[in-house]
Amino acid sequence: MSNDVVWADFGTMENFMVEAFKKVGVPEEDAKVCAEVLITADKLGIDSHGLSRLKPIYIDRIQKGIQLPDTKIDTVKEGPTTAVIDGNNGMGQVIAKKSMEMAIQKARDYGMGMVAVRNSTHYGIAGYYALMATEAGMIGMTGTNARPSIAPTFGVENMLGTNPLVFGMPTDEDFPFLIDCATSVTQRGKIEVYAREGKTMPEGWVIGEDGQSKTDPEQTLTDLVKGNAALAPLGGISEETAGYKGYGYATVVEILSAALQGGSYLKMLMGVENGKSVPYRLGHFFIAFDISHFTELDSFKETTGNILRELRNSRKAPDKERIYTAGEKEYLAWQERKEKGIPIGENLREELKKLQGDLSLDNVKLPF
Repeated sequence: MSNDVVWADFGTMENFMVEAFKKVGVPEEDAKVCAEVLITADKLGIDSHGLSRLKPIYIDRIQKGIQLPDTKIDTVKEGPTTAVIDGNNGMGQVIAKKSMEMAIQKARDYGMGMVAVRNSTHYGIAGYYALMATEAGMIGMTGTNARPSIAPTFGVENMLGTNPLVFGMPTDEDFPFLIDCATSVTQRGKIEVYAREGKTMPEGWVIGEDGQSKTDPEQTLTDLVKGNAALAPLGGISEETAGYKGYGYATVVEILSAALQGGSYLKMLMGVENGKSVPYRLGHFFIAFDISHFTELDSFKETTGNILRELRNSRKAPDKERIYTAGEKEYLAWQERKEKGIPIGENLREELKKLQGDLSLDNVKLPF
């Protein structure tokens, strides 16, 4: 953690986000949903998707007119276990939460529910929606496509989004199993963190048009937008390192985020048409499985917990102190941060203070 970090309490920063969203036209209840999703990322230590994205991903896009602050959700088609939703380019978090609520209710009634979404926007950390299912005693799945970032194996052109494929499962431990990660080696949010902190990226994260790795985060962000660079899929840029696996899973998410709901895909998600910025029109999917329709919930939790404990207790590499399971590091981050708050670096502090002034948020006092 950088020495220039200031710790700010969650309540103050969540309220700041609510007021910022309201100032740009987001209704209060929707603003609370959006802020809750963002603050959850910070609570879990996922700094790339929390407070740091308030301005560039949400406020700026609303002010540019490529994302609508007032969310109108239409149900295009619905059956007992399925639904297709049109988000009409509103707030992604609001659309996503409503969609997972629908999937959970259908699963409660029939054992499984799935909702496919079109014409949505960035919905924050995908894990938030999987956790909604685990809190309801269910298995949760979600995925979303995104503006092109990943090159297919043997390619250098950004074609697929970072396309997370996310699973959440309840356990008998203090935290659920939660795997929330992109199908690329890294994702744009982490590159933005490196750029803000002035750090050089590791080799192998990004491939340039010349087929070589790029390590300058500022230049990489520019090149990604221009299409002159692409993220490597999970496994890396070569077949020998199994990059085709990440490429394949990213494609699965692309199909499920577009084909079921008649949504946009690949280069249609660039956010630019005829040289002008337009809505991204993202697609998502949400699946909930009610465990009680298969087995006793307590039995599932115990077996899942046993699997995770055996994995953590297996033999460790000589230079490693412990083995983690998915969701554990996020839980540990929360144990530390629930008392300390959010770590905010100098660049983000300056960005937030400027935003406060630009939006005349005089009713909210920042703790720095």
